[in-house]
Amino acid sequence: MHMTNHFYSRVLVGFLLCTAISCGGKETQVSEELPRVAIAGLAIESSTFSPAVTEEEAFLARRGEEVFSYYPFLQEDSVNRSRANWFPTLRGHAIPGGIVSREAYESLMGETLARLKENLPYDGLFFDIHGAMSVVGLDDPEGDFIERVRAVVGKETIISTSMDLHGNVSWRLAAHSDLITCYRMAPHEDALESKKRAVDNLLERLESGKGKPAYKAWIPVPILLPGEKTSTRVDPGKSLYAAVYPAAEQKGVVDAAIWVGYAWADEPRNHAVVMVTGDDQAKVTQTAEELAQSFWEKRNEFEFIAPTATLKESLDMAIGSDKKPFMISDMGDNPTAGGAGDVTWTLREILARPEFKDADGPSLIYASIPGPELVEAAVAAGVGEQVSANVGAAVDDRFSPPVLLSGTVKAIAHGDRNAETEVVVAVGSVQVIVTKKRKPYHRESDFTNLGLNPRETDIVVVKIGYLVPELYDMRADWVMALTPGGVDQDLERLEFKRINRPMFPFDKDMETPDLSARLVPLSHEY
Repeated sequence: MHMTNHFYSRVLVGFLLCTAISCGGKETQVSEELPRVAIAGLAIESSTFSPAVTEEEAFLARRGEEVFSYYPFLQEDSVNRSRANWFPTLRGHAIPGGIVSREAYESLMGETLARLKENLPYDGLFFDIHGAMSVVGLDDPEGDFIERVRAVVGKETIISTSMDLHGNVSWRLAAHSDLITCYRMAPHEDALESKKRAVDNLLERLESGKGKPAYKAWIPVPILLPGEKTSTRVDPGKSLYAAVYPAAEQKGVVDAAIWVGYAWADEPRNHAVVMVTGDDQAKVTQTAEELAQSFWEKRNEFEFIAPTATLKESLDMAIGSDKKPFMISDMGDNPTAGGAGDVTWTLREILARPEFKDADGPSLIYASIPGPELVEAAVAAGVGEQVSANVGAAVDDRFSPPVLLSGTVKAIAHGDRNAETEVVVAVGSVQVIVTKKRKPYHRESDFTNLGLNPRETDIVVVKIGYLVPELYDMRADWVMALTPGGVDQDLERLEFKRINRPMFPFDKDMETPDLSARLVPLSHEY
């Protein structure tokens, strides 16, 4: 049984002593009978195939008590809030994008470590990350992050790592994590449930005195597939991930997880991984090997979750359909997967179609394109006025230059957390949403807040891959367009140079890999 010494001694004392501790500048009452748990993490998907660079402000970092607002299960009146003394440090979450600058990473990292040092020691740490952050000059940012955190909090602290299933689990990240889990659904409808599981597992191990699980089985699976082929809505992803639930509930197992990995970064750690943690060595290793083998055996069954076509074919289908809204995913520049979000190729093709030249043509919403110059002009002109300015291609102009957008201003909205200012410009029968800063459009309210009615629109084009739940439920029909960009769905068109080979699907005839479990050293032994 492994238990943090400082917590064990407090439990033996068994009396209540409250002291005032600084928590992000706010005085917090601390009970010495309860475990001390810190919170930290940075989350982003970063495409190394995009020319974009992500800076510090993109993470919209929350600090101290603000961090609790991420987690409904840690609100002031929640059960989990009362189970520990909490010390939130810094948690940042950025819209996926390009590689993170080294300066941004070091600044956020330095502040996180400084905040952690303020309230040492800790019995546990909730390490909330995505797992697909790329940083200039670093191959394994999350591995570097947790190693530097571990150097501050010490080897006794139990770290419970929560991740996106599109993250990457390096050996280093696995070694410094004592508990580790990831989402089991894509789209990620279980994101908060998974984060809560990471916290629940941590608290249970602290309260029970069991401490760190005795065994961690790690299996790299040489598969690299985009999320649009591995959705858990349909088989084989559905049945693959359905097996994780009973696997994690076995006696002797704490948790089980399958990571698909992140497909748009060219780094050695980018591939699928299976990990199982627990106290029964035989059960942990056997479960990991069964899950890994199942993934490998299903590798040829993965297909796009919706029909795919060229953009021309997609528009032809949508124009000829009587179903509305007919949704088209502009996949190659999906900002929620790491695209720059300002590729103009698709918008240019749409505006060139004769069907959309007149206002009485098929109605189409395009969401969206950044264009701060047009936004400024529209705000100055006002609703109902004509405006003309360039939009897009300020970051990624590899496939198409900026588009000169000329039309009527239909709506202006200020104050969006991501876009800051949004403008709707009508060009023929097309309503183009132009933003000051890039923003993904996932919710019906994203449209209705701008006076748009997507349900009554013939065609809705969104920069996205698979449709998120609200759009998926709204669609009357749907096709995913194979468009260019930093998250091109045709992975074999991208120039991978540093991923491990052989790798499926790049090496379709590769020999069966070694999928035996590798036991990771416990963090205090690493």
